[in-house]
Amino acid sequence: MRRLREDIQTIKQNDPSVKSTLEILLTYPSFYAIIFHRWAHFLHQRNAFLLSRIIANFSRFLTGIEIHPGATIGKRLFIDHGMGVVIGETASVGDDVIIFHGVTLGGTGKDKGKRHPTIGNNVLLSAHVQVLGPITIGNDSKIGAAAVVLETVPPNSTAVGIPAKVVRINGKKIPH
Repeated sequence: MRRLREDIQTIKQNDPSVKSTLEILLTYPSFYAIIFHRWAHFLHQRNAFLLSRIIANFSRFLTGIEIHPGATIGKRLFIDHGMGVVIGETASVGDDVIIFHGVTLGGTGKDKGKRHPTIGNNVLLSAHVQVLGPITIGNDSKIGAAAVVLETVPPNSTAVGIPAKVVRINGKKIPH
C-alpha cells in the first residue's frame, strides 16, 4: 500500500491536470503499467517467464506502454502521456525519472547480455527520445525531445539532437 500511495503522490506532483486520486485510479495508464510491471517483474525474477510476458502483453494492450518484465524500474517513475513508451528487457530506470510519450529504451541488435540503457536518478526523457544500447544517462540529466542517444551522457547534462550531443553540463553551455 505504501508503494501505491507513493505512485499516486508522484502523479499528483508531476501532472498539474490531476483533479483527484479517484481520477488517477480510474484513468491513468501509467499507473496501471507500473502496477502490472511489478507483478510481471516479480514473476520474471522467479523464472515464471511465460506468465510474466502474458501480464506484460496485457498491460501493453491496456495502456500502450510496453515494459519488459525483466526491466528494473526505480521508485517514483512518472510516465506522462505514455502511449508508445517501450522499455527493454535489460533496461534499468532509476528513481524519480520522468518519461514522456514515445520514448524507447532499446537495444541496437549488436549487443549480448546487457543490451539496453541504464537511466540514472532524477532524469527527464522528453517526448519521442530514443536511448539505444547499453549506455548510461547520468543522474540529473535531461534529454531533449526526439533526441537519439547512442553514447553515454554524463551526470547533470542536457543532450539534444540526432544523434544526441551534450550541449550543457552543470548548467553551462558546451561549445561545439
